[in-house]
Amino acid sequence: MHDISMDKYFMRLALEEAAFAYNKGEVPVGAVLVKDDQIIAKAHNQRETLRDPTGHAEIIALKNGSKAEDNWRLTDSTLYVTKEPCIMCAGAMVNARLGRLVYGCRDEKGGAVDSLYSLLSDKRLNHQVEVVSAVLEEECSEILKRFFQNRR
Repeated sequence: MHDISMDKYFMRLALEEAAFAYNKGEVPVGAVLVKDDQIIAKAHNQRETLRDPTGHAEIIALKNGSKAEDNWRLTDSTLYVTKEPCIMCAGAMVNARLGRLVYGCRDEKGGAVDSLYSLLSDKRLNHQVEVVSAVLEEECSEILKRFFQNRR
């Protein structure tokens, strides 16, 4: 069983990453990849900066974490993300054999974990990922709301 205080601790670090994205004019989503209570990668959205449609926080964290571990399989790792992952990111988690996902707020328009799709628990796929949702949900939702209000 995982400790909710540790989940909140790592989610706060993911929120710091989201703040970096916010300050760069990127959609404020942050991700922290953890193995054995050690951070192996941190990232934030960089689609605009990199001019790359795959520049989501989750994808960058998974790529960097795989390099750090010298292994594409991240079975013993947990990814902390401030917002529910999209189809692309959830697919990457299945392909990385991610052990666990902890996310902050739901994404009713694009969420592929609980909101629109349930990719990480789909038994038809060759791997399922343990999911914990709504960790620091208010804080994770708030930075996104603030970002989109300021853009209007």
